[in-house]
Amino acid sequence: MSGPVAVQLSATRTRATNDHGQRIGRPVDWSGAARPDRERVLEGIGVRLEPIGTQHVDGLVSAVGGADDDALWTYLFWDRPRDRDEMAALVAELAADEERVFYAIVPTETGRAAGFCGLMRIDAAMGSIEVGAINYGRQLQRSRAATEVQALLMRHVFADLGYRRYEWKCDSLNAPSRRAAIRLGFIWEGRFRNALVYKGRNRDTDWFSITDLEWPRVSAALDTWLDDGNFDDMGRQRARLAARPPEKAPPENGGKD
Repeated sequence: MSGPVAVQLSATRTRATNDHGQRIGRPVDWSGAARPDRERVLEGIGVRLEPIGTQHVDGLVSAVGGADDDALWTYLFWDRPRDRDEMAALVAELAADEERVFYAIVPTETGRAAGFCGLMRIDAAMGSIEVGAINYGRQLQRSRAATEVQALLMRHVFADLGYRRYEWKCDSLNAPSRRAAIRLGFIWEGRFRNALVYKGRNRDTDWFSITDLEWPRVSAALDTWLDDGNFDDMGRQRARLAARPPEKAPPENGGKD
């Protein structure tokens, strides 16, 4: 795969302007990123990400498919599957998606799927990719494993595949998702109003991202937080995740700018 040719600088130019005195972006020697391997398992300490498949159906029914789990699906594009057959159909749909790569989230202590997530909007030529469709069962919520899931995906995207931009987008009214993005070190970029219609309602979409230049800072913060020394004998964190807060925070409660 070939990408934009690296810029050659003339004696009359700086890295910020061209021969016409116009401001331009920094030179980039870029040849493209790799697409995610649909068969690859991402191994962590407390959790692993497995390409989603039929073997995960029963675990997902238990983790996110119960009658009291409707709230877990509010901001997803799918309604909660009402029985095992509907969950199996959804898993089959996700596994067959040729544009996106979906993973079952499997805690190592149980070996059973406790949620799912996906990589999407994959533009390998430009080096941009999004994480989304995140559904954590209650076992994962606010857990060490939940943060490790995001660390595994980020490291795979930046270190293994060579992407320049990692996106997180959510309904502007999804306060937990917006808080999670900020905690993980994503920078809020703005709000796309009337961006989508789903489940018969409007969605204003908040955009967040981490770039390759920011990844070393975020990676160091994640490694420090996930270290065993940061947790006591009860599994409680000693220090909070120290990914730098975004330079610009989203408005509270989905309000307009």
